[in-house]
Amino acid sequence: MTNAYELTGLRHRYGGRCVVDVPSMQVRTGEILALVGPSGAGKSTLLRLLNFLEAPTEGRLVYKGNEVGHDVPLDLRRKVVTVFQRPVLLRRSVAANVRIGGRIRGERHGGEKTDALLGRLGLAGFGHAPARTLSAGEAQRVALARALIVEPEVLLLDEPTSNLDPYNVGLIEDVVRSENHQRGTTVVVVTHDIFQARRIAQRSGLMMAGRIVELADTETFFTTPQRQETVAFLRGDLVDSGAYIPPPPKRRRRSRR
Repeated sequence: MTNAYELTGLRHRYGGRCVVDVPSMQVRTGEILALVGPSGAGKSTLLRLLNFLEAPTEGRLVYKGNEVGHDVPLDLRRKVVTVFQRPVLLRRSVAANVRIGGRIRGERHGGEKTDALLGRLGLAGFGHAPARTLSAGEAQRVALARALIVEPEVLLLDEPTSNLDPYNVGLIEDVVRSENHQRGTTVVVVTHDIFQARRIAQRSGLMMAGRIVELADTETFFTTPQRQETVAFLRGDLVDSGAYIPPPPKRRRRSRR
């Protein structure tokens, strides 16, 4: 399998603080890769680098053989789309928000395609509704429809189901799996929901303090993790981007005589 992304010696800093430090990492073409980890681990910043919104401070970021720096060609940018945790919608109708990406690209997507996408995402009949009237969960689904209508090569998802109920979580996951299976879309999803990672991803990785601590096929990652930090995170002993709280030692019971 070829690689969509190859990261080598990648570091990214804000001021003097290094928030991403990835010596080597590959994202395979056509896979669903889940990144889990505590808050502040650098996961969302890594997505911004993968979407070319920022150039890495150091190292190499290669997308399908093209090294990416500060000046990214427009046609390359358009191959990668991100759905952010808190999407920004225009003060227009839901349908107009879904179609805006295609219009910017000079594409014309008819109402049938828009309605079909909204229907798949549980938003049938919402096309004429003002976007400002939507709930946070509905806005997330509209943002996903807006991303999918342009048929990107890579779909980056930042906590895509954080505002959704269990039914709509399952609906979103089905749509993401379908896009991956039918169109071969490469998907990188950042999630705090380790169960979601296990349900949808072919590979999963733990990110802590800007580093990829462990990356493996999903079944191995969850059943036989190799790193102590991964075991601790899956057990619930990690409380922030780098703090590990070991379980209290077991006390031996004194035998009564």
